[in-house]
Amino acid sequence: MSLPLNGNGNGSVNITPTNIYTATSVTQLRAALAELGTREATITVRLDTLLSTQKDVSRQLARLDLARAQLGSQVIATRGISHGMLSSAAATAHRISGAVKRLDREQAAVKATLDVVEQVAELKACVLGVHGSMGAPQDWEMAAGYLHRASRVPDAVIDGAFAEEIVPTAEVPDTPRQTLDAAAESLCGLFVREFEKAAREGDGARVTRFFKLFPLIGRSDVGLDAYGRYVCTGIATRARGNMSSTQRREGLFYANALTKLFEHIAQIVDGHEALVERHYGVGSMTKVIERIQVEADVQGGIILDTWAEERRVGRKLTEVKSYPFNFLVQSFLPSQKTAAAAAAAAAGLASSRSGSPAPGSGRTSEDEGVDMKEVDALLNESAVMLSRWALYTRFLATKTSATATASDEEANSTLTLPLFLTHSTLHQKVTDHLTTPFATLATFFTRRSVEKAFQLDEPPSGLHLDYKRPLTSTHPPPYITSAVDDVMYIISQILQRTLSTSQRSVVASVVPAVGRVLGSDFFGMLQRKMRDESYPKAAIQGAMPPEGVIVQFLVLVNNLDVATEYLRRIVRTSLGEQEASGSGSSSSSSSIRDAFPFGHEAVFVETALRGLEAGFTGKTTELVQEAVEVMVKQVMRHRLRPVLGEAFRDVDYSSTGDGADGEREGGRGGHDDEQQHEEAGPEDLVAQRFARGWHLFTLPLKRLLTERNYARLHTATLLHLARVLEKRILALAHHGQHVTPLGAVRLERDIAGIVAAACKGGGRHEYEARGLFARCVQMCLVVCMEADEWEEVEGLGGDVGEVERVSGVRWVLDAGERGRVRGILRGG
Repeated sequence: MSLPLNGNGNGSVNITPTNIYTATSVTQLRAALAELGTREATITVRLDTLLSTQKDVSRQLARLDLARAQLGSQVIATRGISHGMLSSAAATAHRISGAVKRLDREQAAVKATLDVVEQVAELKACVLGVHGSMGAPQDWEMAAGYLHRASRVPDAVIDGAFAEEIVPTAEVPDTPRQTLDAAAESLCGLFVREFEKAAREGDGARVTRFFKLFPLIGRSDVGLDAYGRYVCTGIATRARGNMSSTQRREGLFYANALTKLFEHIAQIVDGHEALVERHYGVGSMTKVIERIQVEADVQGGIILDTWAEERRVGRKLTEVKSYPFNFLVQSFLPSQKTAAAAAAAAAGLASSRSGSPAPGSGRTSEDEGVDMKEVDALLNESAVMLSRWALYTRFLATKTSATATASDEEANSTLTLPLFLTHSTLHQKVTDHLTTPFATLATFFTRRSVEKAFQLDEPPSGLHLDYKRPLTSTHPPPYITSAVDDVMYIISQILQRTLSTSQRSVVASVVPAVGRVLGSDFFGMLQRKMRDESYPKAAIQGAMPPEGVIVQFLVLVNNLDVATEYLRRIVRTSLGEQEASGSGSSSSSSSIRDAFPFGHEAVFVETALRGLEAGFTGKTTELVQEAVEVMVKQVMRHRLRPVLGEAFRDVDYSSTGDGADGEREGGRGGHDDEQQHEEAGPEDLVAQRFARGWHLFTLPLKRLLTERNYARLHTATLLHLARVLEKRILALAHHGQHVTPLGAVRLERDIAGIVAAACKGGGRHEYEARGLFARCVQMCLVVCMEADEWEEVEGLGGDVGEVERVSGVRWVLDAGERGRVRGILRGG
């Protein structure tokens, strides 16, 4: 038996190789011998292979010796050729190559010398030309042209010894550098004096003439500075003229003054940009703009300081910050209803908020300390000035942008505010006098408007729950209080003004503040009214709440829904989205980007507006849902109970035979029953009764509520109705009325009629509403099954998939529920 010698074998024994001389057992000795035998066999195989190939190897070695002998003679011959024939040719080629290189160097030296000579000659001509032009002819354009030509000569040539030796003459003895610098300095001073003189005299042609000469003498900075002073003088003169106008400084006077200042600057920049960049190079207008901005800081600062002083902005800010909002604060204190107020609510009087100033009551208005018209005027003028500042900064940013040479779309996508604008004093004054006060005043204006709207809140009159009587309200649907329209108008106005400023900082301050006012004050007031003043709770256990309280509660629920829809439209309009186009957020992006072009401001603004809508919608939706639950619990259940009782009055599903119809009619009498019997046959009696009672208390609610609110209330009521019908079906057996097969058919027809009557009028939601009664419908289906059908379904047990496959019904009842329902069938 052979054993593996290492751990890689497939045998079950693994023995470590052992030297035969160190073996201490028979096993180790055998293993060592086996290893020696294996090695011997391997060596033998290798020796045999070598012996078998010995002849071929000897033959190849002989061939190699022969080839070596032949190659040796060729090597000797090649060396002879190399030393004899090619060595002289190689030496000749080396001499020729060296001569060519020397010739190239000589030609380059000659060319360089000629260039220097030409440049020195050009330099000398320029020096003599400058000197001659500045003499008697006084040809400044020619002198500047010679200096410009001289600037093209390399500095090394101008300052070189050769030029210093050749260029000076008896007339111009100084070195070229001294001569050129002196000429440039003299011309620069001359051009500045002539430029300023022409500017004082208003000679535009001479201004342009000397302005063009500064770049030629290497004094572009001096020319641009002189030009900046020149245009700044005009800007200052125009601005002072606008401010010294004799007209009354009311309305938008200061906004118009600031607008004229910015328009004047824009006209200068736009009109002179081509001239400046043609003579001074691309991008040189930026230096002029920076100089202009210094003057704009001064003149714009004067306008804003004067505006803030005359409009008493600081005092107005102090007033609005100290305003107590007494009405809102008191409204959120624990309600202390008087007996008279409670009686009025019970009687259904559409009275205004308790504590609200009644018309003609003579109560002192709470806003006498703060004139809302002045606040509105300040907001309007601030918004106009901020919008003009935004246009101005965008214009300058476009002109100074590094991507100005690209397309407009590329420039706008990468537009950034220049540092000289960010660090300017005018920017700081805009922040101090406009941006910060605007946010404070806008927040106050919004909150005070909400307070004022609720102080003057008027509910719609002429509303009631009697469907037979028409509504006499002069207010068209939807029926809401006046506060909703007032508040949402102010919200729309504030948001429009905020976005018109095109200031990210303003949006960042105002939009969240508006959201807080809507979410705390406006929403809180409606919530408190619904909880404390109009909660539909009956004075007697089991009775219906007063009709007036129910109407007030429904109007407040409408307030929430309509306010949410108004805000949604306001936000969509602000984002530039069209209601009918359905273009979505993509349509809003271009509108917002136009107003907020810097960086990612557009994304921020859109996010802020959508956050405002989402926050308010989340609160109102939750409160509306709670209000719907309250209506179902306090009103709909009490109204539904007698309707169902009347619908199933004297109905017996345990009868058999032809006398069943008579049993269904048993106990009925009187004129109403006779009329009812004439209107509907016995088979439709339950559905007709239910429909009459259902419509009697749902149609008045549908007439008062908004479409969305009624859909919510309708759905919640149907859910309750479905649960009640389920319990009624299951309760048949508990009342000793085991259903007969004929009664099961009638039961199914009655339930179907009730479902159809309850879901009718649901519009596009009618199909979904029917789905709420799936359990009731399937209960009737189970009761109406034939015995063999039931046995087949029951035999499948809890295998839902198999039951659905066999019965063709997607069951919402499990096996246990189907069994309990089947139990109400007599003999089931």
